[in-house]
Amino acid sequence: MTINKSSLLAIAVFSSTVMACRVGKEFTRPAVPLPHHYRSAPATADSSNTGQLSWKTFFTDPALQALIDSAIAQNFDIQVALKNVAASEQAVKAARLANLPDLNLQMQANRNYPSKNSLNGSLSEQYMGTRYMDDYNANIGLSWEVIAWGKISRMKEIALASYLQSTEASKAVQTRIVSEVAQGYYNLLMLDTQHAIAARNLALNDSTLQMMQLQFNSGQINNLAIEQTAAQRQVAAALLPKIEQQIILQENALKILSGSLPGTIARSNRPSSIVTDSPLSAGVPASLLSQRPDVQAAEMAVKIANAKAGIAQASMYPALNITAGVGINSFKASNWFSIPGSLFETAAGSITQPIFQRRKLKTEWETAKIEWERTAIEFRKSVLTAVGEVSDALVKMDKLQAQHDMTRVRVEKLQSAIRDAGLLFRSGMASYLEVITAQGNVLQSELDLSTVEREQQGAVIELYRSLGGGWK
Repeated sequence: MTINKSSLLAIAVFSSTVMACRVGKEFTRPAVPLPHHYRSAPATADSSNTGQLSWKTFFTDPALQALIDSAIAQNFDIQVALKNVAASEQAVKAARLANLPDLNLQMQANRNYPSKNSLNGSLSEQYMGTRYMDDYNANIGLSWEVIAWGKISRMKEIALASYLQSTEASKAVQTRIVSEVAQGYYNLLMLDTQHAIAARNLALNDSTLQMMQLQFNSGQINNLAIEQTAAQRQVAAALLPKIEQQIILQENALKILSGSLPGTIARSNRPSSIVTDSPLSAGVPASLLSQRPDVQAAEMAVKIANAKAGIAQASMYPALNITAGVGINSFKASNWFSIPGSLFETAAGSITQPIFQRRKLKTEWETAKIEWERTAIEFRKSVLTAVGEVSDALVKMDKLQAQHDMTRVRVEKLQSAIRDAGLLFRSGMASYLEVITAQGNVLQSELDLSTVEREQQGAVIELYRSLGGGWK
């Protein structure tokens, strides 16, 4: 419908009043019951925790720091996540202008050959003396969709929440990469330790074999002792190429994780058992809501779903559209730009109230509400998962310490036993079977001890990651 300026003013006043109204629920974080403290952790009111430390403060090994630096700068997953953030930022910039009208400049020229028996055809030959009719038009058109009931603000809310979600997602990727690099690095140190253990035990087996060879030559033992001792030596010897293979594979994996071609990894001379010099603290579970990037991203997903539900509900309310234009129009090219003769203006407005659209709008609203419920469930799941991961890391640290103490005692006992077995064998008070059994036991026990120490390191790193550490 065509309207005058006073009508447009009235519509503008009405629209600004209606636009202030927002339908749908305002966003609130879904309620999640949280314990006062983690399982296997003492009760505390201190919200500070290890996850609040920057990764450079937590990991003090210079070689590991350099490796993490390279991964953050070059890892492909992190680069993709940052591109997602940049794309979301552009969407936020566009959303800020969503309440402004569209302006378009259009120029066109048409020539129409109507039927001679049509009204236009007869008028064209009668008044213009031609078989065709020309139309030359140039105009600036304004189109303003006055989206009432909070649609524009909801769209801005979606854009901002999507940006924040992608930002938190990129942080979550970095926490994962930092954790994986640290786990791989300490796994490499464990393999170095196991390689040294195997080499040391191989040298011990060589010494034992030489001693038995001398006793065999003097007739004190038979050939069976030599063969079994040589077989025991091969157990330690076979470990070396196996561990060397694992070292190379771990180095290649770390290089690729840091965005580099496969190659060697530099290690520091620090004791391999030290992960961090910082005291470990889990704090309170409530801190995960603001500290875990994946939990934050899940919350933003709920916010997006809530805004979409508001838009779906608003689509069932009346919609107001205003169009206007100004330009020049002529049926002759010669006086196309003759002003004011060729000047024209238009203004129009319309109000549309959906009545029947085969349940499309209601279905979209109901679907949007279901999507909100789904994202709320996923948010609660992410919170519980985060609490569970921290609890798991804490119990691992506790129980692995007990395993470490017992394994350390076993290693010390067996190391003493192997020395005693060697002395007793030389004096003829122990058999060769006792010697090679003691050597086999100490080799396995030392390997077990290095594995437990590696698991302890992994539990500390997992605690740091599960508390949201690594993105600062």
